Amino acid sequence: MELLNLLAAMVFPMCCHFQLGCAWTVNNFLMTGPKAFLTYASSVQVGAKNGIQECKHQFMLDRWNCPESTLQLSTHNGLRSATRETSFVHAISAAGVMYTLTKNCSMGDFENCGCDDSRIGQTGGRGWIWGGCSDNVAFGQKISKQFVDALEDGHDSRAAVNLHNNEAGRLAIKATMRKTCKCHGVSGSCSIQTCWMQLADFREVGNYLKIKYEQANKLEMDKKPVRAGNSADTRGAIAHAFRNLPKTELIYLEDSPDYCTKNHSVGLQGTEGRECRKAGKSMSQWERKSCRRLCYECGLRVVEKRVEVVSSCNCKFHWCCTVKCDRCTQVVTKYYCARHETGRKPHKRAKGRHLVRRQ
Repeated sequence: MELLNLLAAMVFPMCCHFQLGCAWTVNNFLMTGPKAFLTYASSVQVGAKNGIQECKHQFMLDRWNCPESTLQLSTHNGLRSATRETSFVHAISAAGVMYTLTKNCSMGDFENCGCDDSRIGQTGGRGWIWGGCSDNVAFGQKISKQFVDALEDGHDSRAAVNLHNNEAGRLAIKATMRKTCKCHGVSGSCSIQTCWMQLADFREVGNYLKIKYEQANKLEMDKKPVRAGNSADTRGAIAHAFRNLPKTELIYLEDSPDYCTKNHSVGLQGTEGRECRKAGKSMSQWERKSCRRLCYECGLRVVEKRVEVVSSCNCKFHWCCTVKCDRCTQVVTKYYCARHETGRKPHKRAKGRHLVRRQ
């Protein structure tokens, strides 16, 4: 039990608050499957963390920036929102778990699990055959589904939406895989190639799901929990609502709240105090407009602050085999959202709540 308690304390420490209750614990997972799943607990922990870190990266310049207070995936606690943002949290978390399990499997970290060799030797196309070490996504998908989907044992529309978004996250792993090939032949003639399927970088998965988030569909249906006994009528209503929805698309039930404004009751910090970025040559259009999006359109102003930043510099390689660096201090200008001074008229707030990211 001490090992279970230790692992439970390790899973999702960055996003769980004891006063709110943490849905993502190893104990939750183990109670829903065989004890052999303890083998995969470390990979699940790492994958879930990677998913949330990617969420923070994707939304770092959005009004909603994937704060810890909203990362509650269980439908049992009091925070049962089903917004566009929580659809992304479910998808990227499930994707992170599947990605790590798949990687660990292909690397031989688990017994009786390795590369996907189901197509080895088969002709894939003109001039190439299947070979090499294809990442075993079937294994990753299966174990991820058993771990992550076990958190949803409700039978209402919210639970159904969460499960749908979990699966969309797992399908994103498959959609972003790429074929890698190696040439064979006399003197590098490449007369034949062997190819295998490889996981993309997880950042590519995050970018893919961010687009899905921007294109997410709102599902119009009864959001009330089912009656005792999980009635056939309710199951039928949920199945009817989902009948034409592609499994790859994210869906949500509720409009997002105003992320400009601080609201402690639902864990929203607002955008006051957030850092934004001024225009620069290497910045994307989305980055260049961050001050307008986070500050001006939320009724705030932008203030400049001179900040000392300490970083490594003058690094030199010493034989053998270390790299030694100096510590250099540099004063940089940073920009933050702040309230208007008394008596000054704020910028007009934007009418639109949800802004779609443009590259």
